[in-house]
Amino acid sequence: MALNLDAIGKKIGPVTKDYSWKDVVLYALGVGAGFDELEYVYEKDLKVIPSFAVAAIFEFLSYIGSNANIDLSGILHGEQDLIVHNPIPTEGTLTTEGTISHIYDNGKKKGALIVGESETYHSNGQKLFTAVITLVGRKDGGFGGEPAPKSEVNFPERAPDFEVDAHPAPDQPLLYRLSGDVFQLHVDPEFARMAGFEQPIMHGLCTHGFACRALINSLVPGEPEKLRRLKCRFSKALYPGDPIKTRIWKTEDNQAVWKTINTRTDEEIITNGIFEYGEVPKDEIRFDGQVAVVTGAGGGLGRAYALELAKRGAKVVVNDFGGSRDGTGGASTPADEAVKEIESLGGEAVANYDNVATPEGGENIIKTALDAFGTVDIVINNAGILRDKSFTKMEPENWQAVIDVHLNGAYHVTRPAFKVMREKGYGRVVMTTSAAGLYGNFGQSNYSAAKMGMVGLMNTIKLEGKKHDIRVNTVAPLAASRLTEDVLPPDLLDKVKPEYVAPIVIYLASNRCKETGCIYNAGMNSFNRAAVVTGPGATIGDGENPPSVEAVMDEFGKIDSLKNGREYPELNEQVGEVINAFSKPARQEPEAGGGLTSVPAVFEAMENAFDPDAAKGVDVVFQYHISGDDGGDWHCVVKDEKCQVASGVHEKPTCTLKMKDSDFLSMINGTLPAMQAYTSGKLKIEGDIMKSQLIEKLFKM
Repeated sequence: MALNLDAIGKKIGPVTKDYSWKDVVLYALGVGAGFDELEYVYEKDLKVIPSFAVAAIFEFLSYIGSNANIDLSGILHGEQDLIVHNPIPTEGTLTTEGTISHIYDNGKKKGALIVGESETYHSNGQKLFTAVITLVGRKDGGFGGEPAPKSEVNFPERAPDFEVDAHPAPDQPLLYRLSGDVFQLHVDPEFARMAGFEQPIMHGLCTHGFACRALINSLVPGEPEKLRRLKCRFSKALYPGDPIKTRIWKTEDNQAVWKTINTRTDEEIITNGIFEYGEVPKDEIRFDGQVAVVTGAGGGLGRAYALELAKRGAKVVVNDFGGSRDGTGGASTPADEAVKEIESLGGEAVANYDNVATPEGGENIIKTALDAFGTVDIVINNAGILRDKSFTKMEPENWQAVIDVHLNGAYHVTRPAFKVMREKGYGRVVMTTSAAGLYGNFGQSNYSAAKMGMVGLMNTIKLEGKKHDIRVNTVAPLAASRLTEDVLPPDLLDKVKPEYVAPIVIYLASNRCKETGCIYNAGMNSFNRAAVVTGPGATIGDGENPPSVEAVMDEFGKIDSLKNGREYPELNEQVGEVINAFSKPARQEPEAGGGLTSVPAVFEAMENAFDPDAAKGVDVVFQYHISGDDGGDWHCVVKDEKCQVASGVHEKPTCTLKMKDSDFLSMINGTLPAMQAYTSGKLKIEGDIMKSQLIEKLFKM
């Protein structure tokens, strides 16, 4: 088995993990916390031990090993570097992405080093920590690669400033493994002997947690949130029950070096330790180095957005045609004045006077950003006009003028910006809809149609931008502006200032925003999400013949109900449910022969179950991620009426199916219909969901 050197540089993730306060407490108990550190084990005023970070992303770490194809019988944790950007909340969802950055060859006897780097964000949008892990493949060296660079920490030639004793229990790994690392080396005596150890060994990261507690209690007692960095090298195995001592030397302000020894043998089990600490950085959204384009930014909402972006470090293109409320005229004054205000506050901005209503105008706006600042990271489509009339009096020119500025304007500006964002692998786009579009408003058929059209535009480009980290969201503002100054009641105008809308727009424009394809109402300190919700409805007839009008009428109560309705993130999911409405019913028992009894057996049987006659013109890659003890990763490539099944992760899957091992076997053996698995959440499908419909056609299992 050879290392997969092609894994270097390829993206891993996103890998998500939901966790609660119970996971935080379980980890704390696993690394030795107890009644003397109640803040780590009691949900009242609970704090998170920062080293929880590495245990919480263990699934991501496992991908580093599997993607590199390390021989598991020789794998060890070599080094760990943890940089903490913000304190870890006690619950939420973690999203981790990263890559294998290096694979070093230290020779056949010393093995290989596999270095993985990752960043983890919380569901609140905060970047929590960066992790750099080095795995040792003891049996994978000697492939002819470059050796790892030398790195040593210098320890002072004096007694430690602190020494902290600890006594991990003989059963400590059994508790710690419940936090995620269930590798056999730490529990299975036979596997441990096969790996060259007398018995199961302590998890290196368990000892790491003991050391983290010791460092915090010595240097920043009671304030784990002050930990900024924790780095170390795992140098020797530790058997459960052996006592340990963490030795700590303060080297300068806010920094220390440390090592942990086995006090029974005096061997160093963790060394090269670095601990950095300090005040919690201000949790502030910044745009330093980023370029934002705001249309209609000469006044009102656009001006508020542009000013706030500039205050937070963005370079801003202030676009404003300078026309009147109905779109006629044109002047440079509004954009120029907004730029002057930004510059007076120390910000950077340039003015642009192009009309978003034309393709040339949109191109020129983005060209202004590229010429002045070299790139574009953010587009806020805010420009708008009004030409209100009742529907029968809505002349074509008034209809078209509003469509051109709002909907076509968003297209004209976003399209050239999207090309830049896609190339650089990052972007944020904010559309502006309206309550008139979402809910309707008398006399605004043109405006309402344009504003709802922007939601439809968002819904598609959010899908096209997702893999490039381009997030697209929409805001429906309630604010005073030149479009609303004589529409809103006078006594309401002070309460609906643009500054009350700006905060959510600035968040959606930031790299902290992980949401995409969402609509938000905003104004008067009130924020909420709006969505298109589809009711469960009714399936009528036998699926072979059209239902009668009367049958539809009889079931109209169900059709009309939104009770237990749901959102669909894309067309494929909604259409997939319709297509699957008449999927095969569940069998009460597996067919004669007992069915397939293991996940690997399913994939071994797939090629024989393949029907080449059903695969004419099919070019598809199915990726399976099956969780659980019997699970793993497999992919199936169908092309040229042939089928190839292999273990591992494919670079470019058409769709990815995720299931628990037991549910997967139930589905394959016919006792869990695919549709039921999907609608219940037991089967999750990513990518081209429609192509997943081919599986039942291609394979007769």
